[in-house]
Order: sequence, then structure tokens, then C-alpha cells
Amino acid sequence: MPLITRLGEFAVARCATPQGMVQFRHAGAPGYDGSVTHLLLHGIGSGSGSWLAQLAAVQALAGTACHLLAWDAPGYGGSDALPMESPAAADYARRLWAWVDALGASARTPLVLVGHSLGALVAASAAVQRPRQVARLFLLAPAQGYARAQPALRAQKLADRLASLALLGPAGMAQQRAPAMLSPQASADQVSLVEHIMATIRPHGYTQAARMLADADLAADLALVRCPVTIASGSADTVTPQAGCRALALQVGAAFVNLGAVGHSCALEAAGPVNALIGLAGARP
Repeated sequence: MPLITRLGEFAVARCATPQGMVQFRHAGAPGYDGSVTHLLLHGIGSGSGSWLAQLAAVQALAGTACHLLAWDAPGYGGSDALPMESPAAADYARRLWAWVDALGASARTPLVLVGHSLGALVAASAAVQRPRQVARLFLLAPAQGYARAQPALRAQKLADRLASLALLGPAGMAQQRAPAMLSPQASADQVSLVEHIMATIRPHGYTQAARMLADADLAADLALVRCPVTIASGSADTVTPQAGCRALALQVGAAFVNLGAVGHSCALEAAGPVNALIGLAGARP
């Protein structure tokens, strides 16, 4: 079955919060009707569907306590955008916790937060805001933000990203960028899924996320995180190269895991290693 078709098995749901609507997908282990265990946070050119391999894997975990939630970040999918023009990672984290509270998921703590790329910035900020509610932090191919870059470079990175969106639109940008999100060994089916999800981004939400990325500083937040942190990436990642991810892990005292010769969309391309890493023991992609 094509991956895009299989994504339809995990329909989106919506939850109203005091801060706005949040759209998400979820999956629980067969026979488990307990509270949420994992929160999955996607990257800037993606959405909740990027966690298909993890959502699908949970179906093989009968008899275990596992329930995943994968959100569509503010301004993505059916989630309401944040009210400010240039939100910070902390603003996304506050919306995250409002969603968790509205679902009642905070009743079972602590949770495992898994952030991919831009989602790593949100996950780290969320762990700083509510340290007692986060058991572990897994950052996959993390985007580190440009707060420490020279102002001119920071402005240029933001301008280039927004110019690409304006010129190509979501569908054109997805067609151009999807292959670069994976390694040359990735399947055509995987590339198609990445392109499909990227083509659905909403320009306003993407613009807000790009502005957040320009001003974010992942290392600064990680210096305040109390729980164990693991950083992982693939050696074929050209978006957030592995050398930078290793250096970040060394800088903040986090564990580092090499996911193999896979690209930036490692949760899809390295589903088996990622599933094992984040605690989906015995699961298959």
C-alpha cells in the first residue's frame, strides 16, 4: 500500500484550547486505553503526517502502554496560527501545553517529547516551561536556530526561505525540496509522501515558523533542560548536517545517536532505529 494511502488510516482530529484550535493525529497500542505517552513535533516544511512510520508502528505494540500524539503546529493543517507576527519557540511551546491540558494528557506525567528539525526547538522550550512533565527529550536532526549568527546572515537566511515560498508556492517548493529531505537511497514512495505533506503547508504558518527559526537558540534552551536529552541524525542529512548535530550534543552534554546513511526526514527513512530509540520497542515501521 502506498504510504500516502496508508496515511489515511490516521485521520486528523481537532482539539479546542483557550489559545486556539490544534489539529493532530494519534495512535495507541492495541488494548491500551490509558493516557498519552509520547508527543511528536514536526519540522518547518512538514506536518503531523511526517510521523506515519511511528503512528503505524504502535499498531504492533499490543499489550504495551503506548499512546502517541502528533500535532500540526500552529498555522499548519487545521491548527490556528499564533496571534503574533514573529512568534518565539516559547509561544509554540505554550500552545503545545494548552493542547495537552485541553486533552487531559497532562494527567499522566511525565511525557516523552520527540522533536524533528524545527520541532526540536519547540520540544526544548516546552521542556524548559514544564520540566516536571517531561521525562525525556529526543531531538531528531534538530534545527538549532540562527540567534547566534551575524544579523546579516540571519536576515539573509530568512529572506531566502520566504522568497522560495513566494516564488514557488507550497506545491512548487515541495516538488523542488522533497528529494533533498531524504538520502539518494530513499524509495520513490518515501519521496512522494514527503512531497505530499510539504505541499499542504499554509504560507502564513510557514512564514511564522521561519521567523521563529531565525531568532531561536536551541543550545540556550537545552542548557536549562533537566531531563535526559538524546540527539540523533543521519549521515546523509544535508539540511542539518550530522557534524553540527554531534557538536551540539557535545556542547550541551547530550547523548548522540547515528541513525545511519539517511537524510533529514529520518523518522521516515530510518523508522526502525528511530522507533527503537524513542521507546517503541519491538515495533516495525
